[in-house]
Amino acid sequence: MIEMLEKNIDYFKTKPLNIPKITILLEHGYHPEKLTRELEKIYPQIMEKIRFELSPKLSRTEKQQQGKSGFVPIAPRWVIQRSNAWMERCKSLVKNFERTLAHATAKLNLCFIRLLLKRLAAN
Repeated sequence: MIEMLEKNIDYFKTKPLNIPKITILLEHGYHPEKLTRELEKIYPQIMEKIRFELSPKLSRTEKQQQGKSGFVPIAPRWVIQRSNAWMERCKSLVKNFERTLAHATAKLNLCFIRLLLKRLAAN
């Protein structure tokens, strides 16, 4: 994730301070403190322009109170999971045969453009 933000650091450097911060939604496997430290090494003022938010996750007791068990979809997390499922539908993305990150990123972008065009054509 840091590599992705590092490659796009120019966007954050040019982003004015008077508009709202960009919220980056993180799964619980990420550590916002560590990400913040590493990003501030690259661009010290970055935390004035972005913020990290951990996606909500129901505890076992909360699931039991709602009468649910196992996987329970939560709206913000579901967006991430749904996006991953859409990417897996692109057969060329199931296995990454690309030699460079730029080529893999281009294929990923084409996958989402294809999805967007299919949705627009359906309407």
